[in-house]
Amino acid sequence: MKKIHAVILTAGIIVTACIIFIPEKEEKPEPIARVSAGTSAERINYFSLHGWETEEIFSRDIVIPNEFSESYEVFAQLQDKQKLPLREYKGSNAILYTYRIKNYNPDEKNLMAELIVCDGKAISSAIYDENDSDYIISVQ
Repeated sequence: MKKIHAVILTAGIIVTACIIFIPEKEEKPEPIARVSAGTSAERINYFSLHGWETEEIFSRDIVIPNEFSESYEVFAQLQDKQKLPLREYKGSNAILYTYRIKNYNPDEKNLMAELIVCDGKAISSAIYDENDSDYIISVQ
C-alpha cells in the first residue's frame, strides 16, 4: 500500500513539475497583409478577388491621423481583422480611392467601397452604405 502511495505521489510531483517548468508556446501574431494597390488594375483586382465588382468614382489625398479618435479606432479594428496595416501608417500621406459597388445592393443600400493606399500598398479597405454611416463591413 505504501508503495502505491509513493508511486502516486511521485507521479503527481512529476506532472506538477512538467506544468510549472515546461514553457508555454508563444502565440505568433498573424502576418500583416501586403497588398499591391499602386495601379488601377491592382485596386480593382483587390475588390474582385473578394467578390466585389466596383467602379472607381474618385480619389483624393488624405493624411492618416497620428492619434485615432474613437470612431477611427473602430475603423482601425476592422483593418486589424483584415490584416491590413493601417496602424503602421499613422501620420502618413495616403490616397483614398472610392468605388461604387455594382454587383450587390441588399435592402436598397447604396454600397460604396473605399481603399486607402500608401506607398503603392493597400493599408485599409471597407464596404459601407453611402446613406447610413453605421453600416460598414470588411471587404474580405
